[in-house]
Parts: sequence; structure tokens; C-alpha cells
Amino acid sequence: MEKLSVQQIIQNIKDEIIFEAVASDYSFTIKISAYVPYACGAIHDGHQFRKELWEPCLHTEYERWYEEDPETKNMVQSLPIVIAGCDSRFEYDLNRGPDEAVFVTAWGKQLWKYPLTEAIISKSLEKHANFYKVVYALIETLESKFGFCTVYDMHSYNWKRWDREVPTWNLGTSNIDNQRFGNAIEQWRLSLSEIQFPNGIKSTSKINDTFQGNGYFLKYITQNFKNTLVLATEIAKVYCDEYEQIIFPEVVSTGERELKERIPKHALETYNIFKP
Repeated sequence: MEKLSVQQIIQNIKDEIIFEAVASDYSFTIKISAYVPYACGAIHDGHQFRKELWEPCLHTEYERWYEEDPETKNMVQSLPIVIAGCDSRFEYDLNRGPDEAVFVTAWGKQLWKYPLTEAIISKSLEKHANFYKVVYALIETLESKFGFCTVYDMHSYNWKRWDREVPTWNLGTSNIDNQRFGNAIEQWRLSLSEIQFPNGIKSTSKINDTFQGNGYFLKYITQNFKNTLVLATEIAKVYCDEYEQIIFPEVVSTGERELKERIPKHALETYNIFKP
């Protein structure tokens, strides 16, 4: 892995260079081992929280971890194209637009003891903007090269906070063209439901049950690119104990192994339908 500027990363993408890099400010990573008509995002995987935010933040390290999506990058790390956030969404949320990416309150809680300075906010928003410059270059290159692509927008959610039975997998589709992509969405839902986890964990899969796919990452790509399908894919945190902050590596590795096979299969079937 290299450390590269945003400009260098974008140029590598435009030149279709194979590379793996971390942004020079360590805010995100990107890996491209082959140029294929699909990509994976893990924008809430990050846990970094820069030191100048420690004192004003009202929340503990555990409380930040609880609202993040740990292990989502690891579950797709074997795929050819992966872009992932390194910073905690408590600093700035890549799944919100720039006008609301730095939270004042979130999940019903006040985040800061006192208002953050404009300088602190600007530093965070610059990282947000740089990430989306790279996303734009990536999808532009894939659409130009292949004519169509699919993005697997990987997230996780705290299933124990719900007071009803919730699915292992949830697909959020309210902001994509369901008439055009309905069959591809259903095939992805069905594939996820077939995964067999250890420890008796069920693999139920539903559409718009717990979340509807209202994130900025999906909206940004969908609004800027007409031939890219973004599948907001949430896994319940069955791969950890969300209250004890314990990761279950055998469950994570199962997810990785299954997604390594299922994402390319689904992506290529989808591409064959929608390619120009």
C-alpha cells in the first residue's frame, strides 16, 4: 500500500493503474486490483478520531464504535475494487451530505460539550469533499470503460436495539429505480438469504425493513451516474456482541468468504443484463 494525494489517486484511476493506497491525510483507503464493472464501499468502517476532538466529544470510544460499522471493509477486502473510510462518522459522516456531515446531535444525543470551531469543521469537510472527488473519478471511469457498473454499499446495524425481529440482511432501495433494477435487487436479496453462518445464526434478508437506503453515498452516485446501480446492503451485527464490543472472527470470515463469491457472481449477471 502507498500513501498518495487525492490528485495522485484520481490520476491513477483515470490511467486505469492497478494500485492500493491510503489518502495522504489517512482519511480513506482504496484498492484496485483489477478494473471490473463493480465496486465495494465500506464508508462507515473507520474508527479513527483525531485528537483535537477528544476533549469536546461527550461520548466514549465504545459509544463511537457502537454507531460505526466495524468489519465491513474486512468482509469485502477480497474483492477487486474497495473504497473504505478510515475516520469515525463521529468526526464527519460520509453517508450525509456536506451540509450535515458534521453532527451536532445524532441518534438522539448531543455530541459535543460546546460548538466546534469553524477551523475544526472545515478540516473534516475537506476530507469529506476529497473522498467524493475520488468516488466521482472511480465511477466515471468504470461507467466509461464498461457502460454499466454496480456498487455494493456495505453497512451494518445494531439489531439488538430493535424491539421486534429484524433481518440479518437489509437492502435499502427507496432511492434507486426499482422498476429498472427490481430483478437485480431481488436476486441480491435472495443470494444473501442463502448464506450459512456458524453458531446457528440465521441469514434472513429483506428489502426496506429496517433502513430504506437514504444515504448520501447512494444518492450521490445515483444522481451523478445513470448507469450505476448502488445496492445499500446492511448486515445486522450478528458478527459481534454489540454491547460487549467483542468481534466474532469466525462469523466475519464466513461473511468475507461468501461475499467473495456472491458479489462477483451477482455483479456479472447484472452487468450482462444492463451492459450497452
